[in-house]
Amino acid sequence: MEFKTVTLEIPVGCNLILGQTHFIKTIEDLYEIMVGISSQVKFGIAFCEASGACLIRVAGNDHILQDIATINAKNIAAGHSFLIVFKDAYPINFLNAIKQCPEVCTIYCATANPVQVILAETSQGQGILGVIDGFSPKGIEGTKDIKSRQDLLRHIGYKL
Repeated sequence: MEFKTVTLEIPVGCNLILGQTHFIKTIEDLYEIMVGISSQVKFGIAFCEASGACLIRVAGNDHILQDIATINAKNIAAGHSFLIVFKDAYPINFLNAIKQCPEVCTIYCATANPVQVILAETSQGQGILGVIDGFSPKGIEGTKDIKSRQDLLRHIGYKL
């Protein structure tokens, strides 16, 4: 068994959700979740099929984001993984619906941070062991940091 990491491409102003699923129907269900929750979101989805033709299935409403999701999925190359790259929305808007999707097994991350995917490779293929999402902490928040966090959440409309 070999271990390796893949750094995901996340365009400026975009977020991504990386997860694992179990069925070809996922690509259409995730598409329906995205457009059903937000009419403004632009996104691309790539799903790595793990049986049959073993294709990367692609959907979305933005060709550039579809291409980026596809490149990331090709670099991960782990069966039954999916990746959604999107802009004009935040992961918090979609996560509960995605988690409730019957095919979705797990979510590895939902972020705009730099992401490295830790993979294991065997003779059968590759699997995701986990992710490194962003950077390690540099300290503990102080009074100014608390105020800044609270102001940000109110500015983007998540708190009153």
